[in-house]
Formats: sequence, structure tokens, C-alpha cells
Amino acid sequence: MREEREFFPVATVDWRPAGPGVTERVLSRDPDTSTLTRIARWEPGHVTHDVIRHDYHEEVYLLEGDLTDLTLGSTFRAGDFTSRRPGMPHGPYRTDHGCTMLEIRTAPEPRAL
Repeated sequence: MREEREFFPVATVDWRPAGPGVTERVLSRDPDTSTLTRIARWEPGHVTHDVIRHDYHEEVYLLEGDLTDLTLGSTFRAGDFTSRRPGMPHGPYRTDHGCTMLEIRTAPEPRAL
């Protein structure tokens, strides 16, 4: 279960490495599932090379910059939003000028037996 936190200044959360070319501020996390809320920052020129699929629902809101989906041939900018179901293919991506995004991952509900 995620920890409970009342309003706090996000700037007090340190940026930490989240992979090559990406840093993150994790705002909340469920240590037992893939549920996570974070701000991710991609460096200018960062490129991913694979189509991505994951087992959680993902919502992403671009706060700053640009993000190009190389499969779709479309560039998205600050103010654009996506909502992806588990298993939905997306990417690979490139950012020319860098980007910052709010990302919310929600683990699927356990199925009743």
C-alpha cells in the first residue's frame, strides 16, 4: 500500500537516476505493486529503441518539452496527455529538446478466484 502523505513541496524530493538519459522524482509508490506516481525528466536528445509494453495502466501528462513517438511519427508537447491500458504497445521515443512528464502507473486489480 502507498504511504499516506498530505501536501508537500515536490521540490523537496531529490531527482535520482531512472535509466540512461532519465531522472525521476518519485512522489508515491506502492512497494508491493507497480503502482507509482513520479515526475520524469528526459535529457535533450534522449532516444529509446524498443516498443514498450507493461502490465500496469499508465497515464502520462507532458509538463514541458517535446516527445516524438517514432512508430506513430507524431510529436507531443506540454499539455498533451495519454492513458494506456496494460499491454498497449507504445514507442520507441525521441525528445529533441528534453521533456518533463507526470506519470501515474496503476497496478491491475487482482482477479477474484
